Amino acid sequence: MDTFSIPETMKAMTLVAYDSLKLATVAVPKPGPGEVLCRIKAVAICGSDPKMIHGGYKFAHWPPYFPFIMGHEWAGQVVAVGEGVKDFVPGDRVAGEAHAGCGKCDNCKRGHYTVCLNYGRDGRGGSFDAGHRHYGFYWQGANAQYNVYKVGALHKIPDDMDYNVAALCDTAGVAFHGVQLAGVTPGGTSVVMGPGAIGLCAMMECKALGSGQVIMIGRGAKLEMARQLGADVCIDFEKEDPVQRVLELTGGVGADEVMECSGAIDSPLKACRMVRKTGSVAIIATYHDDEVLIPANTVNFNEIRIVGSKANPNVSDQVIHMLATGAIQGEALITHRFALEEYEKAIDVFENKKDGSLKVIINP
Repeated sequence: MDTFSIPETMKAMTLVAYDSLKLATVAVPKPGPGEVLCRIKAVAICGSDPKMIHGGYKFAHWPPYFPFIMGHEWAGQVVAVGEGVKDFVPGDRVAGEAHAGCGKCDNCKRGHYTVCLNYGRDGRGGSFDAGHRHYGFYWQGANAQYNVYKVGALHKIPDDMDYNVAALCDTAGVAFHGVQLAGVTPGGTSVVMGPGAIGLCAMMECKALGSGQVIMIGRGAKLEMARQLGADVCIDFEKEDPVQRVLELTGGVGADEVMECSGAIDSPLKACRMVRKTGSVAIIATYHDDEVLIPANTVNFNEIRIVGSKANPNVSDQVIHMLATGAIQGEALITHRFALEEYEKAIDVFENKKDGSLKVIINP
């Protein structure tokens, strides 16, 4: 078992007010029972991060207080363990999840810990036996040199896996949860709407699960990336009607399943119109406006199954395997890397899609 010299203080990028970030020196947290302290090696910026910085999640009380340490897509190394921890030892290489459920409510008992019924309780600290942690949203996150995590939020990664790639476990897992909920028809047709990082992961996951034809709908450089990463057909929605084109490609029947990853307000409507009778639509994206149109009669008469998909429960080990084997080409999704001190520049590059940015990594 390795031993590590752990400092008393560390650097952390803190959100001190909406639209105001500050690099601070803060105390290194200490692991309690059932927890481990991790040295953060890589953090991937998520689309939710700039939205939270700008106050876009005030309705959800994210963050719950200031100053707050964001960051939830991460990988690192265990450097100390708390009382009762047996499954991890210092030196273990791990990737983390954003959610750690209470483990006691009905949803957690059924494995639905990302929709834990005790979400948000004890969000400011203290005993967390009955609470849920949402790291980087409601509980201090990974934009720092160290952070403490419940062991239930950690998964070991192979010794030869790059930490930057391992930090994509969350992104790939969010995609895979939706893909699993919708189901993939071996030899059938899967459609992915939106070639962002989650959509590209979903596309590669559908192929890994045996889809006979994976169609990506998008535009621009990201659509071209989907082509390079193995999409069988790419549809530019600015040049042709994606619903009509999918119907043409499937002999008028429609796709077996559609993964909606774009977040465009009209995409769920289009998804329902391009999926076959008794097909499935997974809503993986989130939307700026909750008033999203669904064609109720089409859903009803065609017995379309629509599934909502939140985060990445129970899929991390599978996506770590797919990242390790190259079924998900994680390295190809990483376009930029920055030090923690350059976080504001990194956010600017990510948010404003500069220099072809896709996944932007912070290395604390």
